[in-house]
Amino acid sequence: MNWNTQRGGPWGGGGGQGPWGGGGGGRPKPPDIEDLLRRSQDRVRKFLPSGGGGAKRIAILVVAAIIVWFATGFYRVDPDELGVELLFGKFNERTAPGLNWNFPAPIGQVFTPKVTRINAVQIGLRTTADVRVRGVAGRAVPEESQMLTGDENIIDIRFVVFWLIKDAQEFIFNIRNPEATVKAASEAAMREVVGKTNFEFARTQGRTQIQLEVRNLLQQILDSYNSGIEVTDINLQQVEPPGNVLDAFRDVQAARADKERIINEATAYLNEVVQQAEGEAARIGNEAEAYKQEKIALATGETQRFLSVLEQYKNEKDVTRRRIYLETMRTVMGGMDKVLIDTPNTGGQGVVPYLPLPELRNNRKSAPVSAPAPAPTTAGTKR
Repeated sequence: MNWNTQRGGPWGGGGGQGPWGGGGGGRPKPPDIEDLLRRSQDRVRKFLPSGGGGAKRIAILVVAAIIVWFATGFYRVDPDELGVELLFGKFNERTAPGLNWNFPAPIGQVFTPKVTRINAVQIGLRTTADVRVRGVAGRAVPEESQMLTGDENIIDIRFVVFWLIKDAQEFIFNIRNPEATVKAASEAAMREVVGKTNFEFARTQGRTQIQLEVRNLLQQILDSYNSGIEVTDINLQQVEPPGNVLDAFRDVQAARADKERIINEATAYLNEVVQQAEGEAARIGNEAEAYKQEKIALATGETQRFLSVLEQYKNEKDVTRRRIYLETMRTVMGGMDKVLIDTPNTGGQGVVPYLPLPELRNNRKSAPVSAPAPAPTTAGTKR
C-alpha cells in the first residue's frame, strides 16, 4: 500500500496527510516501505545473477561466512587468567594462558576469570584507599560492623576479607554474585565468632585468634557452596566500642588502669616487706645454726681433750696426776693476790717477818699486769 497515493492514509484524514498528521506545507514525508523492499530485491538480483554462476557464488559466500565464523572462535588468555570453555552451555575444558580456539557463539562460549588477582571485600567500612592499611579513613557502615559479644556487650568491628579464585569452573557455574556472596558469608562468620568471645578479649589480645577462626569458618561456608573461592586473609581494621559510648568506655578503662596501678603498688610493697621478713628470718636461722655448730664443736673438742688426758692418765698416772694438779692450781691461783715465804728446811719453825701486806696489795693493783709466775715445784712451799 502506498501511503502517498492512498487517500487519507491508514490513520484517516485526507488531503495527502501522513501518519503523523497534517498535509503538505513543507513537512517531511514518511518513508515508502514498498519502495525500500523493491530496491533491496533489485540489489540482490544484481549480486546474484540467474543461472549456474549464481549458485556457485552463493556457495562461496556460505563457505566464506563459515570461515569467518570459525575465525571468531580464537581468543587469548592472559597470564593472570584461566580459560573456561563451554559447549552448548556445558563445561568443556580449561585452557592455559595463550592463544586458544573454541566454537564461537551460539555453539560455544568462553570465560576468562582472573585467578591470580587478590580481591577485597570491606565489611563495616567503605573506602577507596589501600584496604590493607589499618586505620584508613572512610565511611562507616554500623549496620554491618556492630555485633554482640559473648558477654552481651556491643562491639564495632570493621574488617577486610581477601580472596581469590581457586576453581574457575565452580566459580562460574555455582555463584551468581561473588562479591555479595563473600560479603554475606564473611559477616555471618564474624558474628558467630564474636558471639562466642568476651568483649575485652576481642578488643585486646584476641585479634589474631578471631582472624584465624573467622577465616576457617568462612572457608567452610564457601566450600559448602562449591563457590571455587579461597580466602587468603582476614584483616581487622578496627575493634572498638560503638562511638556513642566511647567516652564512657575510656573513663572505665582509665579507672581500671588506676585499679591495676594501685594493686601493683600494693603487691610491690607486700613483696618488699615479705622479702625483708624472710631475710631477717634467714639471718636469725643462720646465726642459730652457727651457734649450734660452735657449741657442738666446743663440746667435741672438750670431749677429745678429756679422752686424750684419760688415755695419758692410764699410761702414766703419777705424772699425769701431778701435771693436772699444777695446771689446776695455776688456773685457780693465777689471778689471786698472794705472798709466798720460803722457809729453810731446818725442821723448826721459822720466824714470820712483818710485811706491809696492804701496801703490797695496793702497789700490785697500780702496777701493770704481767704474766703469772710459774707454779713452784718445791715441796716445802707454804702460804
